[in-house]
Amino acid sequence: MNFKGKLGLQQRVLPGYRVPFFDLLASRCEGGMSLLAGQSRPEEMIADGETQTRPEHGRRVAKRAMADNLHLFGGSFYFCYQRGFIDWLNHWNPDALIMEANPRYLASPSAVSWMRKRGRRVLGWGLGAPKQSGLWKRFIGQFDGMIAYSQRGAEEYAALGFPREKIFVAHNSVSPAPEKPDDKPLTIDHATILFVGRLQARKRVDSLLRACAEMESKPHLLIVGDGPEREALQTLAKEVYPSAEFIGAKHGAELKPYFQQADLFVLPGTGGLAVQEAMSYGLPVVVAKGDGTQDDLVREANGWQIEPENYDALVAAIKNALSDTARLREMGKESFRIVLEEINIEKMVDAFVRALNSV
Repeated sequence: MNFKGKLGLQQRVLPGYRVPFFDLLASRCEGGMSLLAGQSRPEEMIADGETQTRPEHGRRVAKRAMADNLHLFGGSFYFCYQRGFIDWLNHWNPDALIMEANPRYLASPSAVSWMRKRGRRVLGWGLGAPKQSGLWKRFIGQFDGMIAYSQRGAEEYAALGFPREKIFVAHNSVSPAPEKPDDKPLTIDHATILFVGRLQARKRVDSLLRACAEMESKPHLLIVGDGPEREALQTLAKEVYPSAEFIGAKHGAELKPYFQQADLFVLPGTGGLAVQEAMSYGLPVVVAKGDGTQDDLVREANGWQIEPENYDALVAAIKNALSDTARLREMGKESFRIVLEEINIEKMVDAFVRALNSV
């Protein structure tokens, strides 16, 4: 099933990890797809997908149009106005438009109005509505349909009165359906724990170092990534867990050997797109609860969700995970099944096309 018209899709920025998804979605749009996105703020350190040349992304299918992002204020007062939005609509003239459902993007109402005048559909795409308020209710009310990253997000939209039959869940994904990983041994002397992500304070890698030090049988800890906290974390590791290995930043195929040698993937802080990739290698996972996307990925059968900032819960989850190798392997098999059958970019694209055709 394809979308037979021309699709326009708006994003504030184009991160590299979204390029495969957008290209796959574009290949399902018979009239083509154009993507409007601007540049991030320097402090965000988001690598633009247009400038990244990772071989696994393959050829580009989606047409990129550059917006001129005007960043206003910061923190909880941040707003963004995308100059060039209406010019892009006039040029591309889409049959349907999918927009980020974020009331902080000030050009959105004008774009919705442009589409309305021409009798065309507009869908919102977002994490959910964290603030159950009149502002959010009015904002999402302008859309013909809502695409949520997670089931929790869908419930938040429904709680604001958005019609359930017009809400679609496209589980947040950055990886294609995986190939079956190699079987792992049922007995191990020292488990290998893997962290992959940016080394910044909110990732709580410091807690992971301390937690590993509390294990009776000391695991091999691999920390893959770089960032502003790396030097401080390496200094801390010398004090509390000297055997920890800091691998540095790795991307794409470079990550494969680290996922292959791991027994457990741990993400002790917020955010992180590597959870699904870890699951594609048959790894059980320990993750901190976040925006709802983890709820769909991480279940009792394949991992542990812990409260952010709860160090005791992190220690308990790792001890529990490493206490039974046979169970750990079965949980890893369930991780693989979830990303093979339920949550991958192919399934995500299916949900987007279904939403487009339904509204």
